Amino acid sequence: MKHISSRDNPAVKALAKLAGTAGKRGAPVLLDGVHLCQAWLQQHGAPDQAIFDVERLSQPDIAALAAAVPERISLALDARLMQSLAAVESGQGVAFLVTPPTLELPVQVEETCVLFDRIQDPGNVGTLLRTCAAAGVKRVFLATGTAAAWSPKVLRSGQGAHFALDIHEHVDLAALLPRLRVPLVATALDGARDLYADRLPERCAWIFGHEGQGVAPALLAAASLKVRIPHDAAAVESLNVGAAAAICLFEQRRQAIAGS
Repeated sequence: MKHISSRDNPAVKALAKLAGTAGKRGAPVLLDGVHLCQAWLQQHGAPDQAIFDVERLSQPDIAALAAAVPERISLALDARLMQSLAAVESGQGVAFLVTPPTLELPVQVEETCVLFDRIQDPGNVGTLLRTCAAAGVKRVFLATGTAAAWSPKVLRSGQGAHFALDIHEHVDLAALLPRLRVPLVATALDGARDLYADRLPERCAWIFGHEGQGVAPALLAAASLKVRIPHDAAAVESLNVGAAAAICLFEQRRQAIAGS
């Protein structure tokens, strides 16, 4: 394993430059921390490059990761260099440089899925991905204008959910609709039915929208079912999109379990 102590090393400069391209289509990303690196290894195998804090190589989790990847792709950096990399601020002592998978759109969508319509806050996107994975959803579609799924903040909020999902980014959601073989269900404040009033579809495509604007009007008009979550409207006008999605997805899951 190559040991690097100079910030002028080309490899260190290249890693630092990634901070400016994180999350861009086709750009490699840094997975920061033991959990994310372990998840990548389990799902995809060796990364493009593995970066370790030289002072932490003796720690059991770090040592196990170092042993699991080829030495030719491994770098050992001085602690100060690891701390200087924007994507590894948490200081867990390991980061993987990876190229996120790019998936083709399915010809037909027949399972429950979630559509992200221009959700811009990285924390919300990461939370939504984590909620989808926990609720048993396997496929998500992120519209252009949604926070980049593989950006550092989304990765941290997702807590490994990325590796349980098929993630499609930069999707034209209007063009996706003809591929759906399940009903489109949207959350809305007006003209919507109480979430708990009727049985939800066993399989559907949920769509959750922009934090301030909600679901785009054209997409909302295409929904075969609109639901609202009953809440104290005098206290708050609406729920955070992450909270709303969790309530909807787990109510659908509860109904499916109760009816099985």
